[in-house]
Amino acid sequence: MALASSLGLVPVPRAELKLVRLLSRCEVLAADRRGAGEWRLEKYVAALEEMLLELKKHSSKPAPEVLNEYSRKVDFLKGMLEAEKLSSSSEKALANQFLAPGRIPTTTKERVPATQTVHLQTKARYMGEMRSELLGTDFSCVTGLEETSLRKRTGLLPDEKQSAADLDAVLQHHHSIQEKLAEEMLHLARNLKNNTLVAQNVIKQDNQTLSHSLKLADQNFEKLKDESDRLEQHAKKSVNWLLWLMLIVVCFIFISMILFIRIFPKLR
Repeated sequence: MALASSLGLVPVPRAELKLVRLLSRCEVLAADRRGAGEWRLEKYVAALEEMLLELKKHSSKPAPEVLNEYSRKVDFLKGMLEAEKLSSSSEKALANQFLAPGRIPTTTKERVPATQTVHLQTKARYMGEMRSELLGTDFSCVTGLEETSLRKRTGLLPDEKQSAADLDAVLQHHHSIQEKLAEEMLHLARNLKNNTLVAQNVIKQDNQTLSHSLKLADQNFEKLKDESDRLEQHAKKSVNWLLWLMLIVVCFIFISMILFIRIFPKLR
């Protein structure tokens, strides 16, 4: 077994051997999936999860690095099945980007981990779906082109070259539109920044003017208060002098009447 031999673990428990066989079978089904094998792969992945849990509880369980690699591959297969259930090809491609394939081959016959090959195949298939939706072409033809380019790496036929040229033209057009939108958004952001700075300066000036007006109002209020106090003091002083003057006049009249009665007696 490749995982055990790569980590120097010669004895392989029976539970681990069954897990490796089923995992290898699942990788083969995932690499060459068709309509009839889809339900089997789902059942196999569910069985893999149960077997992995049992292996983790086993007394002679493998090293943690091996268990982590098994978990990584099982999670990859499970995530691939969940990505297949998504509605749009863009969502599938995005979910496929977050999948992490295995790093070590499952069997000694593999040069490259099978999960990495499956990852590349599913990525190519989802890209073919996105291109077919974009160009309005047949998905089966696009998928065949992607698988042929992935497995054989041969040259393109004239029709394929024309399709690739059309795809490049469409992608370039969308790229130019995105650049224009980015420039417009940048221009709008700059205008918004300038307007914000201008409004900030205006508000700052208004705040300074309002602060100056409040200071002047406070100063005028203090002056008015001082003048009111002085006027009140003057009013009190004038009232006091008037009162004394009236008392003096009353006393003078009273004394004058008494003198008048004394000087001029009453006629009989």
